[in-house]
Amino acid sequence: MKDVWVIGAGQLGRMMQYAGTPLGINVHPVNVDDPTLPAPELPAHGVITAERELWPQTPTGQALQAHGNFKNNTVFGRTADRKTQKELIDALGVATAKWLNVEASTSAEQCYRELGDTVLLKRRSGGYDGRGQLWLKQADGDALPDEWKQTSIAEEKCPFDEEVSLVGARTQSGELVFYPLTRNLHVNGILMASISPLQRLDHLQPQAEQMLGAILNKLEYVGVMAMECFRIGDKLIVNELAPRVHNSGHWTQAGASISQFEMHLRAITELPLPQPLIRNTSVMINLIGVDYDEAWLDFADTQLHWYNKEVRPGRKVGHININDGSIEKLLVSLDNLQSHLSENYGEVLDWVREELRSLAG
Repeated sequence: MKDVWVIGAGQLGRMMQYAGTPLGINVHPVNVDDPTLPAPELPAHGVITAERELWPQTPTGQALQAHGNFKNNTVFGRTADRKTQKELIDALGVATAKWLNVEASTSAEQCYRELGDTVLLKRRSGGYDGRGQLWLKQADGDALPDEWKQTSIAEEKCPFDEEVSLVGARTQSGELVFYPLTRNLHVNGILMASISPLQRLDHLQPQAEQMLGAILNKLEYVGVMAMECFRIGDKLIVNELAPRVHNSGHWTQAGASISQFEMHLRAITELPLPQPLIRNTSVMINLIGVDYDEAWLDFADTQLHWYNKEVRPGRKVGHININDGSIEKLLVSLDNLQSHLSENYGEVLDWVREELRSLAG
């Protein structure tokens, strides 16, 4: 029996628990946010991983981080800071947007001069789902607010064609395994839907694997990592890295013989890691701020993952995977979902329909 402790007790840790049970792996998500919880007693043989890039230095967080079997303990600080993440990507010669570190002396004029007339500020740490970002536009006379200095990076605006991501894994011995590229839709910075695989992206797969493989090998990373990219013509550029299982890989729960959660556990516990078999076409729909509805389960190709969180506007409370060998059946399932989701999902499901119909020719 193997034991894995997870820094963080959110939905990603919970889904790792599901994936570990059939493998005989006991997965223990740990709440590291509560400073009143005592440090856990951890056996020497246990493996420590994380479902998040940042965590507070509470007794539980410190104990897990200090464990000798904490995988990737030198990685998280480097990738959680967007400055050092960008420096890593640049050092490897992997394509990314032009950027600069926002120093105390940095001005909006310097940003416009070096990056163009529209610039995106990103907090160096902590921002996600569209948070921690601020656009500066020269045409509007935007200045650089003092509170963003020494805490952010600035990036050029990329005129990209679409957003894609690659989820892959590396073993302790350096073996690399990848899923197909995934097409993603973000609305206001929040991932709303993913589709994979798409044959039209196949020609970009070697490029994506070379990019993420170089990063995984340089970091000597063990486990699953996601690489979010912009596609500009036939070129990919890295937007951000996530050293963990990732929302855009949730489709693998229904669409692959080994899900991203099982792949991560296999890699960090040194179990065999064959190339997963991909089943049919998969669609993932994020459930954002919506109430539970049993009608989502009306169709056999629809798989619900509900996180048992309090429903609040803008909060991820679950996701739905749809997997089928028939595009027509996928479209019928989407129609069923639309009648049981809020009105704002209309544009999301229309986006998915358009992509699926292109597959059907």
